[in-house]
Amino acid sequence: MRFDTGEVLTAMVTPMLNNGDVDYDKVEQLANYLTENGSDSIVVTGTTGESPTLTHEEEIKILHAAKKGVKNNSKIIMGTGSNCTKTAVEMSKLAEQEGADAVLCVVPYYNKPSQKGMIEHFSAIAEAVNLPIIMYNIPSRTGVNMAADTVKYLAEKYNNIAALKQSYGDMDTITELNINTPDDFTILSGDDSLTLPMMSLGVHGVISVASHIFGKEIKMMIKEFKSGNIIKARNLHNKLYPVFRKLFMAPNPTPVKAALAEIGLINDFVRQPLVRLTEEEKSELINTIKSCRANLMALL
Repeated sequence: MRFDTGEVLTAMVTPMLNNGDVDYDKVEQLANYLTENGSDSIVVTGTTGESPTLTHEEEIKILHAAKKGVKNNSKIIMGTGSNCTKTAVEMSKLAEQEGADAVLCVVPYYNKPSQKGMIEHFSAIAEAVNLPIIMYNIPSRTGVNMAADTVKYLAEKYNNIAALKQSYGDMDTITELNINTPDDFTILSGDDSLTLPMMSLGVHGVISVASHIFGKEIKMMIKEFKSGNIIKARNLHNKLYPVFRKLFMAPNPTPVKAALAEIGLINDFVRQPLVRLTEEEKSELINTIKSCRANLMALL
């Protein structure tokens, strides 16, 4: 199934009030802001959206608020993954019922399934819904790596398994995926700093955190690369790289929430066990962003 994700998909944070409640008005406003600033699709209720601390009721309300915010100008992808296959199936069915354009499903975490277990997990989801499914491979969080052969098997067997978010910087695996998966299967970088290197091997775009702040610039980097302007794309990558790294100076999404709060878009509250940046950390982050913006202005 060809699912047009676009090239810049933002893994959106979940705005919250200081009492910890989800700020649904800000969810709507932020989704609209991202759509107007480079995002082709919005991913809600993923890790960057603090999904481990959200209730299922909150997740559905976030989906509705984001859909209202984008006004059909970008796609809304809902994170429905779980380390419980039954829960992942139920949430994916609910996402389809409530109007999501696609679902993002992570490899089961903590229980560390075998490749056969991963196949059975994603097969159950694919057989339960008609929505496009983006599988999500992130060994640093799940404790296991989904092999290229497993991705190939699932992509070939199920028409609605449409894409893979690959947050694992092994370039041989990217090559194997690009060679062996169907032509209509989309591979996306899951790490901002790996987007350009992965694109040289056929990756389509990125599910990004930095696009909250530099969405238009990331979109330009991808456009320049695909237009054959490799040097300019590399220069943009090099200018953006310090921010790509600094946004992970503390557990995601703590830094990006602080950056968004600095420009008045949201409050920087994160649910425990995450904690806000210290003032020193925040100053370091903001200075990096300001320096990056100045360097980009000189380049552009």
